[in-house]
Amino acid sequence: MATSVFDGRIAGVGTSSGVRLVVGAWVTSPLGAFADVMLETAAGHRLLLAPTGEVADFVAGTYAFDEVRVEAVSVTTGDTWAVRTDSLVLDIVVGRRHLVSAPLRLVPGAVRDREPWARLTDPVARLLMPGVRTHGSAGSDRTQWYAARAVHRVASVSGTFEGRPLGGLAPLRPAVRFGFSSAPAAPSVTRVRSFVRDLD
Repeated sequence: MATSVFDGRIAGVGTSSGVRLVVGAWVTSPLGAFADVMLETAAGHRLLLAPTGEVADFVAGTYAFDEVRVEAVSVTTGDTWAVRTDSLVLDIVVGRRHLVSAPLRLVPGAVRDREPWARLTDPVARLLMPGVRTHGSAGSDRTQWYAARAVHRVASVSGTFEGRPLGGLAPLRPAVRFGFSSAPAAPSVTRVRSFVRDLD
């Protein structure tokens, strides 16, 4: 059973327009460095914005979407994230470190990255950060687990989707429906390693 490892950051934000977004900025992966956006509109339309067909096929094979668009995705990270695609302009201002970051730093990497640890911590993560999962499946033939290293709150967002203003920052409510994904209700940016294992 092959396991793919993705190392980078995930930003999850809601907006007052009802659009909720999960942005992945991956520094290393089997697909190289890339960024992608999973977006759900206020009407419940689930959309993937992926930079290549290869990335689109992998992500759509792991999560569930109503529509997949292949378009250039540019993400600049730091104190402010600048996310740009043909459809989306999104700026995310990163805030203070979340309290859970301190205990995360105490876990050795060799333990934190293991699947049994992700299974063990899943109910704790759900309790501390509603909406978060650390182990599960999107209903595909893949199992996924997350090893978080640090979490920051999001201070503000701005931008447009398909030319319409996104509005201000809001919780990711209702929860996004892509399947298994680590997207807490409270907007956040997480330093994370994601593991995806094919079951066949």
